[in-house]
Amino acid sequence: MAAHQEKKLAQERKHKTTQNDTQTSQVQWGRAWEVDWFSLASILFLLMFAPLIVYYFIMACDQYQCSLTDPVIDLFTGNKHLSDIWNKTPTLTYRAAGIYSFWVAFQVVLYIFVPDFCHKFLPGYVGGVQEGAVTPAGVVNKYEINGLQAWIITHVLWFANAYYFHFFSPTIIFDNWIPLLWCANILGYTISTFAMIKGYCFPTNAKDCKFTGNFFYDYMMGIEFNPRIGRWFDFKLFFNGRPGIVAWTLINLSYAAKQQELYGQVTNSMILVNVLQGIYVLDFFWNEAWYLKTIDICHDHFGWYLGWGDCVWLPYLYTLQGLYLVYHPVQLGPANAVGILMLGLIGYYIFRVTNHQKDLFRRTDGNCRIWGKKPEYIECSYMSVDGTKYYSKLMTSGFWGWARHFNYTGDLMGSLAYCLACGFAHILPYFYIVYMTILLTHRCIRDEHRCFSKYGKDWKHYTAAVPYRLIPGIF
Repeated sequence: MAAHQEKKLAQERKHKTTQNDTQTSQVQWGRAWEVDWFSLASILFLLMFAPLIVYYFIMACDQYQCSLTDPVIDLFTGNKHLSDIWNKTPTLTYRAAGIYSFWVAFQVVLYIFVPDFCHKFLPGYVGGVQEGAVTPAGVVNKYEINGLQAWIITHVLWFANAYYFHFFSPTIIFDNWIPLLWCANILGYTISTFAMIKGYCFPTNAKDCKFTGNFFYDYMMGIEFNPRIGRWFDFKLFFNGRPGIVAWTLINLSYAAKQQELYGQVTNSMILVNVLQGIYVLDFFWNEAWYLKTIDICHDHFGWYLGWGDCVWLPYLYTLQGLYLVYHPVQLGPANAVGILMLGLIGYYIFRVTNHQKDLFRRTDGNCRIWGKKPEYIECSYMSVDGTKYYSKLMTSGFWGWARHFNYTGDLMGSLAYCLACGFAHILPYFYIVYMTILLTHRCIRDEHRCFSKYGKDWKHYTAAVPYRLIPGIF
């Protein structure tokens, strides 16, 4: 009874309106309003060089057997010119354009027109219509969660084709990899540009738009918080999850098929990469409803960073391990294979349990048990753009008492396992762990800056209670 009364009071307080500190909350919640010189320089660098980085990695595999240094050496010694490398690069083809157009259209159909049925027969799975977090303008969007269903349908059709229908070869993705890159870039730039025009001309919710006055920053980081077309097509949820992440496991399967075609076998390292990354992808879709509470949905606006990144950066650079193993098959010894598998599984366990603890804490408003005890927490308050005061609780128990982002620590362990499966002959497959370390460390800092702006002095109390970010006792 006491717990019920406490929950009722919390719900009443959640909608209590106050004007104190409204201006600060309006300015700071969400992405930045003002752009400093370092942010602008970083954005210009990414806009100019991120597409070239993707091209360089894929070209190095196609023309230099995955060596990152040989192209540079060839250019500096005069053995080759840029035109020589470019002229050897496969161009956009009608076949690739047809494949990519069909792929995106198919995922749009699965996303919009096929309501989720998995939640009706899979115990523990949360699908169907779900609510997202409160936006800065106080809006609560609804989403059709059906990513797991889309993944299952897509992969059932893939295997049915591979083993029965034979409409196309399972190596089709690898065989058209660079022509498909041009298609992905076209979509990425098109959707990013459209999102910016939409933000200016016909936003879904004008109060959730942010304009810095800097064209490049607004294009990169986005103007609209939740751009939508119609009732259900949400740009962020679709492009974050589909078509890139659904394709992730298909891309790895295509790599494995190519390895079988070239060498007559699929190595245990390729199997490890497929299994470990497949677990990560399935986890994403099983917990898609939870994803609505993450930084991507709750804080990021939709611009080039997400639009182009999800279309190009994610499918092309997150799958480098499988691509590398096509060119350099690695057969691991039993001890090494088991060690890498255990590292990946332990990393996944930490990642999943940490997120589960947070989700359980949120769903029960702290009325649960973490590691056998009632969780400890710090209560915080924040303001929406209309001056409404809301309350949140930040947990300081379980893995969240070890570090403020211990889920990222597990993610990094899994990322390292993918790379170790490729051996040590080349540095190319290790780009992923380097990138993820930079990305997640930057995300820690970025998220904490937003939380401090959002919660103010309450956030200081939280960081005093949990002083470490990623590694207890170190960082």
